[in-house]
Amino acid sequence: MRAHVQELVLDCGDPAALVRFWAALLGGEPVDRSPDWSFVDPPGFVRLAFQRVPEGKAVKNRMHLDLEVADPEEAADEAAPLGAVRAGGLVTDAQGSFQVMRDPEGNEFCFVTG
Repeated sequence: MRAHVQELVLDCGDPAALVRFWAALLGGEPVDRSPDWSFVDPPGFVRLAFQRVPEGKAVKNRMHLDLEVADPEEAADEAAPLGAVRAGGLVTDAQGSFQVMRDPEGNEFCFVTG
């Protein structure tokens, strides 16, 4: 069997608010398909969809997005007014640098350099 990723779906409490955060961060127009389902098609990226679930986030993500940027510190500063928060400090190792972030609902993602 051969398949391709159509979209990544994130469970959340407020799809309309979360899709606007990610659209502002990555580009693309937020689309509210229903009160329980929103999505964005960022240029050069797979569609991100947001699905309302009754339970809140309770543990660390099993999967997260790594977003390549030129400067993780600068990207973190620019994402903060959108509602993102840093989760720890900048890490630099042999592979480059990364900054762990949390979106407005606490989902982790990283700004990384290659």
